[in-house]
Amino acid sequence: MPILYPQGGVITMPQDRRNIYKIAREAKGLTQEAAAEKLGISDSSIRAYETGQRIPPPEVVDLMVIAYDSQLLGIQHLRASADMARSIVPDIREVRLPEAIMELLDRVYGFVDAHRDRELLRIGKDGIIDDQERPIFDAIVAELGDLVEAAMAVRYAKQGHLEEGVK
Repeated sequence: MPILYPQGGVITMPQDRRNIYKIAREAKGLTQEAAAEKLGISDSSIRAYETGQRIPPPEVVDLMVIAYDSQLLGIQHLRASADMARSIVPDIREVRLPEAIMELLDRVYGFVDAHRDRELLRIGKDGIIDDQERPIFDAIVAELGDLVEAAMAVRYAKQGHLEEGVK
């Protein structure tokens, strides 16, 4: 069940149907009480945000991003709270770093192998997109959006950490 925002935005829940704030907190290994203390807010506020009863204000989300070490949470919150953001900011899903890298490189190589870079240059070099060029240009721009999304997935990918003494 999505959480409806008064501004008209919607937080769509991940496949496991859990709240984005709860997922980020749990990924950091914090209890609600520990998170509340780090954020300087009450336990009941954390519960209200995680159950969708209240929307965390931007300054609390900023603190959550830092405390939970999750820039992805900031992106998810932004997309959820503003219609315009959903049209501009890609829907980034957290994936493991190797998967994110492989997806990005697959998209980059596919773009170049299909000579989309050269088509874009040919279409755009005169600064005018005519009626015949428009469908190709629009398709290329959509592919570029997919590349941006894949690049952002690399940036916000779940990374493993080496334990001390382990190589």
